[in-house]
Amino acid sequence: MSDQIEVKGTVASQDVEEKTGSDGYRSSDVEMPIDSQVESNLNVTEQDLAEAKELASRLSLEEIRPMMEKVLIIHENDPNFPFGIILRIKAFLGNEAIFDNPEKHAVLIEEMKLEAALITVNSPYAEVRAVVDNHDDVNMPCSTIRSWIIGIGFSILLAFINQLFSIRQPAITVLANVAQLLAFPLGKVFEKMFPDVGFTLFGVRHSLNPGPFSRKEHMLITIMANVSWNHPYTNNIIWVQYLPSYFNQSYAGQFAYQILIALSTNYIGYGMAGIIRRFLVYPSYCVWPASLVTIALNAAFHNDKNTPVESPFGRVFTMSRIKFFGVTFAAMFVYFWFPNYIFTALSVFSWMTWISPNNVNLATITGFNNGLGINPWPTWDWNTMLFDQTDPLMIPFFSTFNKFLGAVISGCVIAAFWYTNTYNTGYLPINSNRVFDNTGALYNVSNAVDERGLFDATRYAAYSFPFLAAGNIIVYLFFFAIYTAIISYAFLYHRHEIAMGFRALVNSIRKNKDGQGEQYLDVHNRLMQKYPEVPEWWYTIVLAIAIAFGCAGIAHWETNTTPGVVFYGLALCALFVVPVGIVKAITGIEVTLNVLAEFIGGSWVAGNALAMNFFKSFGYVTCAHALLFSQDLKLAHYVKIPPRQTFAAQMIGTLVSTFVSVGVLNFQINQIPNVCTIDAPNRFTCPGINTFFTASVLWGTVGPIKVFGQGGMYTWLLVGFPIGFVVPIITYYMNKKFQKKWMRQIHPVAIFYGALSWAPYNLSYIWPAVPIAYFSWIYLKSRYLGFWSKYNFVLSASFSSAIAIAAIIIFFTLQWTEIELDWWGNSVTSQGCEGSACTLYTVAEGEYFGPRIGEFH
Repeated sequence: MSDQIEVKGTVASQDVEEKTGSDGYRSSDVEMPIDSQVESNLNVTEQDLAEAKELASRLSLEEIRPMMEKVLIIHENDPNFPFGIILRIKAFLGNEAIFDNPEKHAVLIEEMKLEAALITVNSPYAEVRAVVDNHDDVNMPCSTIRSWIIGIGFSILLAFINQLFSIRQPAITVLANVAQLLAFPLGKVFEKMFPDVGFTLFGVRHSLNPGPFSRKEHMLITIMANVSWNHPYTNNIIWVQYLPSYFNQSYAGQFAYQILIALSTNYIGYGMAGIIRRFLVYPSYCVWPASLVTIALNAAFHNDKNTPVESPFGRVFTMSRIKFFGVTFAAMFVYFWFPNYIFTALSVFSWMTWISPNNVNLATITGFNNGLGINPWPTWDWNTMLFDQTDPLMIPFFSTFNKFLGAVISGCVIAAFWYTNTYNTGYLPINSNRVFDNTGALYNVSNAVDERGLFDATRYAAYSFPFLAAGNIIVYLFFFAIYTAIISYAFLYHRHEIAMGFRALVNSIRKNKDGQGEQYLDVHNRLMQKYPEVPEWWYTIVLAIAIAFGCAGIAHWETNTTPGVVFYGLALCALFVVPVGIVKAITGIEVTLNVLAEFIGGSWVAGNALAMNFFKSFGYVTCAHALLFSQDLKLAHYVKIPPRQTFAAQMIGTLVSTFVSVGVLNFQINQIPNVCTIDAPNRFTCPGINTFFTASVLWGTVGPIKVFGQGGMYTWLLVGFPIGFVVPIITYYMNKKFQKKWMRQIHPVAIFYGALSWAPYNLSYIWPAVPIAYFSWIYLKSRYLGFWSKYNFVLSASFSSAIAIAAIIIFFTLQWTEIELDWWGNSVTSQGCEGSACTLYTVAEGEYFGPRIGEFH
């Protein structure tokens, strides 16, 4: 770089006025070497920068100008993209003198070349560069016999275990990270024990042992496990239809009916995921933070590189990623036994309530179980922070902090409601997600329906209006707000990217058109162009078959539901999937459509709980599955798995797991005596199914119109819709006006997401992530980038994997046999108001609160 330093000296001697721009930011720092500027601004390591220099030397001014224009359009409002780089790009593009007299602006031009080259040869994001390889070996084995054997085996195993124990209290769930962890030694067993024998099919040789177990094989297995671990959502409908204690509809026990609606809800999401690839998979700004943890674990097993890095501990770290994973995995595996079995007070560390367990105000403000959870350090359990499937090492700091900020705001509103007894919330626990009657008891839906499960106006009028706790009221308010917020946010902040996606989709369908033309191709898109893409019509066929299955299942049997519910789900998904997907891909948090689907479905088919369940299933699950499958497509995109092999793995993995889950469901409902009752063996009491039934009757039979409609007690909560729509507009134009770095980190949707994280969760689940996220994403990333890049996501993967394995062992060895440790460290967490929620007011014997009998509708 001596020539570049000389250029800097020349520029300085010419007294060029490019040090400070008109708006106060530095457009070219002549006091700092270009390498150092780029390293600082883009959070790039020396190794990444060295790779970019060769390309930078070949770039011309004419080439980098259109490239930077596209970068600015796509990343100007991207909170993950370095703000300093955005300012320098604006200085570069906004000064025509640079292009008229380039020799006078050599410093800025040289810097733009380096930054353009870096973005071209790698990802613009440090977190992606940390774990995703920007090279590919097209000859690396992927879709092999052993990967399919192991992948299908895990699809069967995870579907079987998770469906069987989904109805137990407590339930047990084995996630895909367990399969990913175990797949590596199994792959190595195949590599060591099986001979290199096979056959040739269509010119491709398939061997039992094609060589070393590769990272592509490993990731293909992980993708199959990822689409298989969760049982079909429609199984909940089957439970409440079939059992005598619920709706007692015997036809729901027919396998054909069960499999049709299960396959429909599972595969509709694939059709949508394929169509939205150009919105959520191909663009580089769609980072998908959760995928980086999965890739980090994969890289730890398969990456032999071990670059020494400077650490914050005053010495150079030479430990390999796989060794670091093993050490931290073992440490968390051992430690997890303490907060989750031996000394559970470490998990529920509401130490202030121990001073006076029956003090209502103390427990309300600081309580972990039944309070607001305001506690300087409320837990020593890493698992507590995983309540919404994210952790502070996984998602960016701005996402964690916005979530916390939203929770603080809504927490203040909840406290105000409860202490002023607004809507009689003082008679109820402050932070419960249950529904109550006018005596403070849990709402008994059987008192408001007839023997067929249909709404009975006379019985309802003689019983009670359904009351919500303060926390639940505010959750609904912010749910309504977030749905409109995500629409206005997507339009204001990402309209250019969405328009590009639509044009790319149209162009991909037209012949001789480049579907990626308007977007600059990052290195991963360019590498993936070597492989044949999955044609649009493949996904269209999957979507059409899934729609046909859903319509047939609903129309052929007596569901009292129109097949139009399938198209309603598609319409709802089509409206929200891209905005919701962009937010999840950038922030790592997912806005689910369950409340909106429940609200619309319950209003549309008021009095019909079963129909509402189908509305909820197709409205909510379609979008959720589309995002899940899009995330897997991004995984494959990062690891360079051929798209058609990913398509096959997703299709077959889902098919296998769906049949296994439905088969286990039939065993459960027909072979387990007294299932879903208090007399069920092995604690198969179905707590989740009971909650699903209560919600279906309450919102499908009593209906949201009576609760939120005209004359309803909670009608005012609908103000959340306009509030949510307006807030992103305010933040967008404030950011435009003031151009402050900290304002760029304000994410209105993430704030609303945090605001609805209550009931039953509270600040005790959210706050501990903030200092940890700051230490990782701000302190370590800015000062020890090499250390952060090498170990951050590996640590996240090791902790989550260790917790999953330890939880399984604890469950089967101790909880299954009901072996408990009875001592103060395990009982103190359930004393006083932490054990049984306290209320501000009590109802006298024979009295009730709220509207008088007959005065509510």
